Order: sequence, then structure tokens, then C-alpha cells
Amino acid sequence: MSNNEKKDLLAIDDLIDDLDDIINWAIKYKNDESIHQDFKPLDGMAIGSIYEKPSTRTRVSFEVGVSRLGGQPLTLLANDIQLGKSESIGDTAAVLSRFLDGITYRCFGHADVEELARTSTVPVINALSDLHHPCQSAADLMAIREHANPEGHIAWVGDGNNVFHDLALAGLALGYDVKYATPVGMEPDSNVLSRCEDIASKTGAKIIGTNDPIEAVKNAAVIYTDIFVSMGEEHITDKFSAFEGFQVNEELVAHAYHDYVFMHCLPAHRGEEVTDAVIDSPNSIVLDQAENRMWAQMSILTYLCNNDAWHAYNEM
Repeated sequence: MSNNEKKDLLAIDDLIDDLDDIINWAIKYKNDESIHQDFKPLDGMAIGSIYEKPSTRTRVSFEVGVSRLGGQPLTLLANDIQLGKSESIGDTAAVLSRFLDGITYRCFGHADVEELARTSTVPVINALSDLHHPCQSAADLMAIREHANPEGHIAWVGDGNNVFHDLALAGLALGYDVKYATPVGMEPDSNVLSRCEDIASKTGAKIIGTNDPIEAVKNAAVIYTDIFVSMGEEHITDKFSAFEGFQVNEELVAHAYHDYVFMHCLPAHRGEEVTDAVIDSPNSIVLDQAENRMWAQMSILTYLCNNDAWHAYNEM
């Protein structure tokens, strides 16, 4: 990709050709403290972040990451701008493109971030939508590469949601087998699964679905779960009851490798999808995941907004 070619990140497979390098770049930069003071690839750039949903990790990691790279972070909350209210997404994108060098968008509907990317002339990063969460998966694969036993598979227990979609796409792209257990009727999006199968056919990895959590976690190197009822789904009645038997607890994790790692994108509803005994155990790497949001996004931001600088550091 040339530095003048606009590229967006709406789902993690948008960057599939360079995903391995993007993650390795993030790990290298994270541990290369000698360059942190001098490497400022976003110097003179402004990155705007639009939030329709509340955020802890996403907002802080983007603001601090942009600042560390020498850029100016600008946070735009839903009530700060007219997006989707008195101004169309297309008009907002066109105007913001005149001021900003990149836009991140944490939204409800995936079609909205697609429209923002289509009408923007600067790179757009999906900071979460109802269908995809690519920045989370980049951080997750960083943590897996740093901590997990490479001999086992990634096991997902819970809803077939946006976090799972990009975790599976990214994991398969990097050669990890993925086994997922969801309640009946809460399987992942069929289009995303089709993309997963296509990626798996090229990397030799496998993706297997089941409705049995024990089957999914047996001999797993990674056990990953998320809240059972996501933000914006509180109106869906009886959804929580469908997850009986899906709690990640000491009984369930006993079926995994003894050195398995536990992962959760946070926030966690302790006592619901996971017990304190698991999330607070030595096997838990949830805080490493959270920190890696910043490092992974710094790699993605540099890749999209100053590709020449990204390649120059990657080749050092």
C-alpha cells in the first residue's frame, strides 16, 4: 500500500495481507522503549474519534496512543456533533475529512461506519460496531502471541457476537484453530462464517462450531468469553437465560490445557459469564489484552495514516 492510498479498517480481514506484520510491529514497538521518545509518525496530524457508545478502554487507548505517536487526539461524543441527527453521515464525513487525518467511529450499526468510510477521504477505523470489533482482535492476537501455548486452539464460549467475529477472522488468518460454543440460535453471522471458512482454506486452520462449551474448551490454549447481553441488547427478553451452562468457571476450564490463558474483552459481569476464580487466576491475561489495545491501535494508526513511516520502522 502506498502512503497516498486511502485504506479503511472496518473488519479485521480488511488488513489480512499485512495482519501478521501489523501485530508483530505492535509487539516490537511496545518493547522498544528506546524509540518511544523519538518516533512520532503522526506528528502534525489530528485524529478524531466519534463515540455513540460509552467507552473506557477504546477512548483512553486511542487518545493516549495518538498522543504518544505525536498526533492530536480529538474526542467527539454523540451529543457534541450533529452526526445522524441534523446532518447526514456523508456530510459529516466530508466536513471532518477537511480537518482530520483519520477518523475512528464507535457506533451501533455497522452500516453507519461503512457509510462514514465510503464518504470520508481520510482513513476510517471501526472502533466497534454491532458486527465487528477489529481493534479488539488485533490486541487479542497480540496477547495470544505473547502468552498462549501455540500447540492449542482458541476456544470461544458465549454469544456469536462482534468480538467473536473478528477474533475468529484474525485467529484463522494467523493459523490458529478456532472452536466456538454458542447457545442454539446465537451462532455467529453466516456471512462472517463464510469469510472465516475462506481464510481457513488458505491458512490450513480449522473453525468448528458446537453448542457444548466442554467440547469447545477441551485441550484449548485460549478460553475467551464476553458478556452474555451486549450493550444495546438489553431490550432482548430472555436472552440471558439461554446461556445456562455457559459460564466460564473452574469446572469448565479444567478441560483445557493446564497452562491455558483466559481472555475477556472487558467489561466483565463477574458471576455471570465468568467467575472471580477464573478471571483473577494466574491464567488470566485480561489486563494484558486491555493494555494491548493501545499498542495494536498505534500500529494500525501508523499503518493507515503514515504507511511510509510504518514500513520504515518495520524494516529496522
